[in-house]
Amino acid sequence: MIQPGSSLDDLLARLEQIEVRLDLADKQRQLTELEAQAADPALWDDPARAQRLLRRIAQLRDLVEEFAKLKRHAADLKEFETLVAEDPTLQPEFDQEVRRIAEGVHALELRVLLNGPYDDHDALLAIHAGTGGVDAQDWAEMLLRMYLRWAQRAGYTAEILDLHEGEEAGIKSATVEVRGPYAYGYLKGEAGTHRLVRLSPFDANHRRHTSFALVEVLPQVDDDPEIVIRDEDLRIDTYRASGAGGQYVNKTESAVRITHLPTGIVVTCQNERSQLQNRETAMKILRARLMELKLRQRQEEQARLKGKVPVTGWGNRIRSYVLHPYTMVTDHRTGVSTPNVQAVLDGDLQPFIEAYLHRAGSELESLEGAEAPASTGA
Repeated sequence: MIQPGSSLDDLLARLEQIEVRLDLADKQRQLTELEAQAADPALWDDPARAQRLLRRIAQLRDLVEEFAKLKRHAADLKEFETLVAEDPTLQPEFDQEVRRIAEGVHALELRVLLNGPYDDHDALLAIHAGTGGVDAQDWAEMLLRMYLRWAQRAGYTAEILDLHEGEEAGIKSATVEVRGPYAYGYLKGEAGTHRLVRLSPFDANHRRHTSFALVEVLPQVDDDPEIVIRDEDLRIDTYRASGAGGQYVNKTESAVRITHLPTGIVVTCQNERSQLQNRETAMKILRARLMELKLRQRQEEQARLKGKVPVTGWGNRIRSYVLHPYTMVTDHRTGVSTPNVQAVLDGDLQPFIEAYLHRAGSELESLEGAEAPASTGA
């Protein structure tokens, strides 16, 4: 994280660590190879592959160029530091530039933590109302708004793929596609149960209620060879899409429900007017759910071998939002909290996201250190 009063020498040392941990030399090699592939005229024979390739090139280029720019800026500022010693009136300008470099270094250090195999992918975020009746459905809609606001703040594109409204208020569930660099990496720590404590606006006696909603975060993976979906493994049903109160969105059977028979996973989509569009969207969601299942099974196996039992789904309460009798948002994994509940509900999630990434990164380093073979003296 940005450390107040960080000296230029500290920032230069952190840049050196970033260069090693990101393996920038290898990133540059990858970029050169991919740019050569992009120059092949036959690339656009497969438009989907071409788009994936160009996206990866853009990500690598941004990373390499951002690091090079920061390193040049820091080197230039090191020379400027000698002038400041001779002319103290230059100190405010120098301090301002150091702060700019510190912000850039902080952003790159976060990038170091986003080193999972799918962290650089787009994300599918699903929200499900839990126990709590109408209050829980209203809470699920509040979370939906929160994540849409967060995506807007982060410069991401967010599109609601599927939405099931509550009978009285709120939503029963929603699935949102979040597109942008490292969307999954930033959002993955939001998966789990979110708890709300407040005076219920739906209770005639205005009593305090506790509501729960489950958030799932899935990586968007279009070309992973591990995920094979066979037509014979699918049962596809169509039905009329309906809105709140059972009113029909349209009069044709445009809504689609796909059941993946080997796993029992069921996905639905009814937001589009066209059955074909709903089917394509449902398949996208199914592919993401199958990838998430594979990742979870892998994590559970690793945890089993280490003698740990991971907590997932509804049992994994990650954050509490208290509106009464006091105001506080607390993340139960990192201990980060803030009394400014409204700012959080308006999408200010960055402190929680960054704290989770740093905690996960520290745990990974500890695990790697524990598993490293001990050196023996000669």
